[in-house]
Amino acid sequence: MELAKTIIYLLVGLVVFVTGMNMMSRGLKNAAGKSIRRLFKKIGDNKIAAASIGAGTTAIIQSSGATTVMVVGFLSAGALTFAQGFSLMLGAFVGTTITGVLVSLSSFSFSMFLMALAFVGFVLGFFKSPTVKSIGEVLVGFGILFFGLEAMKTSFNDATIQKALIEMLSTINFPLLLMLIGAVLTAITQSSSATDGIVIIMVAANPSLLSSGFYLVIGATVGALMPTILATLKSGILAKRVTCSILIARILGALLFTVLIWAISVPLFNWLETFPTEDVGMILALFNVIYSLVFILVFLPLSKPMEALAMRLFKDRDAERKKQALRFINDNMLNTPSTAILQVKKEIESMLELSRINFFLGMDAVFTLDLSKAKEIEDREENIDYINEQISDYLIKLSSRANMRDEAHIGAYYHVINDIERIGDHAYNFLEMARSLKDEELAFSDLAKEEFLRFRKILEEMFALSDKIFMNSSTKDLAKLHDLEGQTDTLKDELSNAHFERIKNNQCKNELSPFHSTFLSEMERVADHLTNIGYSIVSPTGDDIKHTKKR
Repeated sequence: MELAKTIIYLLVGLVVFVTGMNMMSRGLKNAAGKSIRRLFKKIGDNKIAAASIGAGTTAIIQSSGATTVMVVGFLSAGALTFAQGFSLMLGAFVGTTITGVLVSLSSFSFSMFLMALAFVGFVLGFFKSPTVKSIGEVLVGFGILFFGLEAMKTSFNDATIQKALIEMLSTINFPLLLMLIGAVLTAITQSSSATDGIVIIMVAANPSLLSSGFYLVIGATVGALMPTILATLKSGILAKRVTCSILIARILGALLFTVLIWAISVPLFNWLETFPTEDVGMILALFNVIYSLVFILVFLPLSKPMEALAMRLFKDRDAERKKQALRFINDNMLNTPSTAILQVKKEIESMLELSRINFFLGMDAVFTLDLSKAKEIEDREENIDYINEQISDYLIKLSSRANMRDEAHIGAYYHVINDIERIGDHAYNFLEMARSLKDEELAFSDLAKEEFLRFRKILEEMFALSDKIFMNSSTKDLAKLHDLEGQTDTLKDELSNAHFERIKNNQCKNELSPFHSTFLSEMERVADHLTNIGYSIVSPTGDDIKHTKKR
């Protein structure tokens, strides 16, 4: 019966400890979260500064998992470089060692006063100020954390538990296996702080287990990466590379330190036995701090080779696919600007063809609500955006070498690729519309589809004309292009009126009105972009189109 009671004390103490830690973490994030995010965004190329920010952030919010998950988010958003993310994560694992120091304080007499902070925090919770409430939550969590530690300490003082632990850890006295147990335990609980807390309390109650505690704590540093690994499963390639490099570094560091301590274990632990028994928990906590500091000093300068290794392990297939989308331009042609201008023109025509394919596939998705081509449309849209960026960069390089005549072409091409990119956006909008229609179980009537097909035929002709005018630099078809664009304006009004007439006659659902209106507007805007592309041969900005319409 006593053994069962002791085990319950241990388990409940662990739950209270983790709950208190989570409360403290949540309160600190609420109080300082915005400031931390702003700080992350201002990180420069200074690795030491980035590591310090990572350590400080984790020390504040008491969760390396929360810090690294935030870093993963910034990496996925493109707000951090590899070196910045790597340095921040390294620092985060230094900051988390503060929990071990806090745990070791539970052996001191003033831990009872720290528990009393829970009541102070409870009182602050009645204030209206969100900041004061958050501080109150921090204090409640802090007090509960020490209450959980006290419960665990009580259970570890039980003679039966002490005997069982000593027997178990005497049997498992192989350092690498102990390190693995620490890693697995931390991966399961997803909290190195919880593992460190248990081990430090255990060692404080049983000083003879200090050597086992060293290896368990080292293993916990590897298992601590589990929340980060889970966060990167659906993240971008950069986040995966940083997490992979950190995981490799943690495993290497853990193995090297385990072997080192194992090699000098006899003199090391004989020396540590000379310390007072009550300081054993603090010794283990300080070892964790020292280990993390040595780890960061070793691996912080190695961000470049770690990045190279991660890039070999995680190849960016999307980037390779996008590079293949470029067919005509390369830097070798920059020395002959006139040739480069012609190649840019061909690349733009290729980009226009991609947007044309996507546009009509998107339109088909709206008509049929068949989303089987969704991935194809999304990949092609990424290619269009990539080509747009690459052509823009190429034109910048080319402009410094071009003569006045070529500069006029370069100015026009900037506007053309912008129009093509916008057509690609409209195509993607059609895909999103098809998804929304399918989710809401709505569909356009056959009559509406027939009307839209009239619009489609005009746009098909405009795509062909714009491409022809742009590639041949001929003005003879401009009048026809202008006339077709005018037809789309008229047809938009006509089809809109026809839709509302059907609603009056109960031939169409009113819920379709926003979709109908948006669909027409998107098609009419694409007609404008196609007209701009055609008129780019007489005006880089397309302004002449307005004067031509007046004529």
